[in-house]
Amino acid sequence: MLNLHDDLIAQLKDHREPVHPEDTMAEAGRKVLLVEFIHMLENEAGSRLGEDIEYVHDMRVATRRMRTTLRLLEPYYKPKAVRAYRRSLRKIARALGAVRDLDVLIDDMTKFKATLDPAQQEDLQAIITMLDGERTAARHDLNRLFDKSEYQRFIDDFARFLLKTGTGARPLDGDVHPYQVRHVLPVLLYSHLAAVRAYDDVLSEADDTVLHALRIEFKQLRYAASLFEDVLGNSVKDYIKSIKAAQDHLGRMQDITMTETKLTSLAPLLSAGQLETLGLYLDHIRAERDTLRQQVTEMWRQFNRRTVQRHLASAVVAL
Repeated sequence: MLNLHDDLIAQLKDHREPVHPEDTMAEAGRKVLLVEFIHMLENEAGSRLGEDIEYVHDMRVATRRMRTTLRLLEPYYKPKAVRAYRRSLRKIARALGAVRDLDVLIDDMTKFKATLDPAQQEDLQAIITMLDGERTAARHDLNRLFDKSEYQRFIDDFARFLLKTGTGARPLDGDVHPYQVRHVLPVLLYSHLAAVRAYDDVLSEADDTVLHALRIEFKQLRYAASLFEDVLGNSVKDYIKSIKAAQDHLGRMQDITMTETKLTSLAPLLSAGQLETLGLYLDHIRAERDTLRQQVTEMWRQFNRRTVQRHLASAVVAL
């Protein structure tokens, strides 16, 4: 598979370095961003083709992680130095998301189709074909973004930013204040954990909006931990797994809600038979969501176990 960025990727890989506890937060962010930028570029060619849906998924994850890094570490960079990069990454993430959401939906509906009788399979395939047309259009928009000179300028400018130590960092004044990873990361992690635990009192009656907000807080906590895996102890891997389990649980619920809205909007375009078969699929995913909702309390209990939270404490001690 031809990758237009092979030379740049090779150059970037030569500059990879692990994060150290004594790094400034800006320097640690630059190192983390460099790794994710490489992942993004490595998946561009596959995302263009669409032969394997995992390329778009992986490129989207890398883009999200870069956006999160810039957001988490915003106080440590000059605003003007990173503003344009955040804007460009947001555009890329949206274009990738439009394709990825349809990838997931089509894949799930195709699996469900195998459980139906031949007539119903034909009806559901007609709907899948409609969605595939939307995906083709979304991929066309994605490739058009990749082909724009604005995208190439972003690639070139961001690479220069990442290859030069200290670029864009806020200057350190003469006062004594926390600025190294070992100073800041414990507070950063526990502040995100506090944001998650704030939902404890509302969880029993939480609606879809609240659960979606909790999923976002879990995601912020997960990224804060995983982005700095280099300097945290081995136990952080187990902690990240626990966060991911909770995030995936809530994420699937949100995906079903969005899918329901998406597919319901297709109703005016469908025949009576197609509507009936679509109803079977909607009933299927609604039942899954109901089951997941019933399991939220247990998911919450599992995450808040002392054995799980000790993994975070052990990771922070490693600093």
